Amino acid sequence: MQAMWARRVRHLRRYREIVQVLVRSGFGWFIDRVGLQSLVTLPKRMLHRGSPPQPGGPGPRHTFERLRQLAEQLGPTFVKIGQVASLRPDLLPLELIQELEKLQDQVSPFPFQDVVAILERELGRPMAEVFQSFSEQPIAAASIGQVHQAVLHSGETVAVKVQRPGVAASIALDLEILLDIARRAERHFAWARQYQLAAAVEELATALQNELDYTIEARNAERIRAQFRRDETVVIPRVFWEYTTSQVLVMEYMAGPKLTDKAGLAELGLDRRLLAERLTRAVFRQLLVHGFFHADPHPGNLAALPGHRILFLDFGVVGHLTPEMKDHLADLIIGMMRRNSALIVRGLLRMGVVPDDVQLTRLRRDIDRLREKYYDVPLRDISLGEAVRDLFSVAHRHRIQIPADLTLVGKALLALEGVVRDLDPGFRILDVAEPFGRRLLEEKVNPRRVARKAANQAADWMELLFQLPRQLQALSQQLGQGRLRVQLLLPELEELMAKLDRISNRLSFSVILLAFSIFMSGLMIASSVARPGSRFLASPVTSAGLAIAVLMMLWLLWSIFRSGRF
Repeated sequence: MQAMWARRVRHLRRYREIVQVLVRSGFGWFIDRVGLQSLVTLPKRMLHRGSPPQPGGPGPRHTFERLRQLAEQLGPTFVKIGQVASLRPDLLPLELIQELEKLQDQVSPFPFQDVVAILERELGRPMAEVFQSFSEQPIAAASIGQVHQAVLHSGETVAVKVQRPGVAASIALDLEILLDIARRAERHFAWARQYQLAAAVEELATALQNELDYTIEARNAERIRAQFRRDETVVIPRVFWEYTTSQVLVMEYMAGPKLTDKAGLAELGLDRRLLAERLTRAVFRQLLVHGFFHADPHPGNLAALPGHRILFLDFGVVGHLTPEMKDHLADLIIGMMRRNSALIVRGLLRMGVVPDDVQLTRLRRDIDRLREKYYDVPLRDISLGEAVRDLFSVAHRHRIQIPADLTLVGKALLALEGVVRDLDPGFRILDVAEPFGRRLLEEKVNPRRVARKAANQAADWMELLFQLPRQLQALSQQLGQGRLRVQLLLPELEELMAKLDRISNRLSFSVILLAFSIFMSGLMIASSVARPGSRFLASPVTSAGLAIAVLMMLWLLWSIFRSGRF
C-alpha cells in the first residue's frame, strides 16, 4: 500500500512538472483545452500566453521548433522519445521529423558506484570475478545507458553497456503521462483524433521499451553478424552472452576512426571512395537481400578498421522487411523511376492501411506533384532516401498507415547518403544499388517464386471453397430467422438525402401555403353567404379550429426552417 501511494505521489509530481513546462513553453492554450489547468501552480494568466497556430500567424515550423525545445526541457526521457519518434515519418509531419532529428543526448555519466551495483546485481557475482580490469570513466554516455571499456579474465577487451539506474521506471512513468495527455487531446481536438495520437504514442512506447531490453539489441547484433559471416569487408562485434542481461550488454571491443573523421582515415591510409562503396554495398545487402537491416547508420554508429573494413555499432534500432514489403518497396521505386503515378498509388495502397474516406483524386494529385519533382532528373542524381521519405510524407498527409519497418528504410537510406556524401561527394549510391535492384526485380518475376506464390494463393482459395458451404448455411439460417442485416454505405448518400430533404421541405411549404389559402378562401366565402345575425364564425368550435390550424401551420414552418434544409 505504501509503495502504491509513493508511486501515485511521484506520478502527480511528474505530471505537474510536465504541465508547467508546457505552459511556460507557450502551450497553455492546450493545457486549458484538455482540462489540466488544475495542475498549474503558475499564475492563471500564463494559460493564455500562447495560442493555437492561426492562419497568417507563425507557421507549423515555429510550432515544431518549440516542440523540440520542449523535449529538451523535459529531460532525457523525452529526448529519447523524440529521437524514436524521428524514425517514424508515417506518424508525424516531415517538418516535425526534421526538428526532432536535431535532438541530441546531453547527459552526464552516472556515478561508478552505481555501475558496480548494477553489474553485480545483474551478473550475480562480484565484478572482480568477471573482469580483470574495468575503466571507471565511460567512453560514451547517453540517456538510457553508458559504455565502459573492460578486460575479461580471458584477456579479451570488451565494451560494457550498463543501463542508467531507474531509467526504465522513469520512462514508463513519462510514457504513461504522455499517453494520458494524448487521449485527452483526442477528446478535445479533431486533429488528434484524425491522426490517432494515442495509438501513435503507444507505438513509440513499444519501440522505446524494446531499446530498454539489451538482450533484444544483442540478438539484433548476432543476426546481422550472421549475414556477413563470409564477408571480410564488414565487421560486427561479437556478443558475450554469458555476461549479457536485459540491463547489461557485453560485446567485443573494437575501435577505429569514425567515417566522418577524415584525419583519422588518412592516418590509416584508407581510401574514402572504397569505404563509401563497401558501406553502400553492406547496407543494400541488408535491405534488399536479407531484409533485416541496421536502421540507424549515422556517423556515430559507423567506423573504419584497417583493411578498408566497415565497423557497425549500436543495434538498438533495426528494421525487418518481409518478402511482401520488399515487393511493395520495389513497386514504389519502379513507379517513381518510370514516372508512373498509377503504379505509385497502387504501391502505397497495397503497403499501408488506407482509411475508408481517403480521397483518391487528391492522392493522385499529390503523387503527380511529387513525380514532377523528379521529372527529367538523371537517375544517378536521385536521392533514394529523400524519394522514399517524400512518398511516406504523402502517405502521412492522407492518413495511410505505413508499416513501421518500411518507414525505417527511408531513414536508413538518408543516413547512408549523408555519410557517403561526406566520404566522397562524387560517389553515386545508385551505381552500387543498381545490381541489388536488378536482383530484387529478378526475384519478383522468378518462375519458382511466382509458382510458389500462386501455390499459396491456390491454397487460400481452396480453404475459402471448403469454408463456403458452412458460411452459406450460416447465412441461410440468419436469413430464415430474420436476423440478417444489410448495411449499405455510399459516400454520396448523405448529400443525396440532404437534397431530398430540401425538396420535400419545399413541397411541404408549398402545400401548407396552398392549404392555408384554400382555408382562408373558404372562410371568406362562408362569411359572405352567411345570413345576417348568424353566429357560425363566432362559435367557439370555429375559433378553436382556426387557432389550432394556425398553430399547426406555424409549428410545421418553424420545423422546416429550423432543419436548415429549405
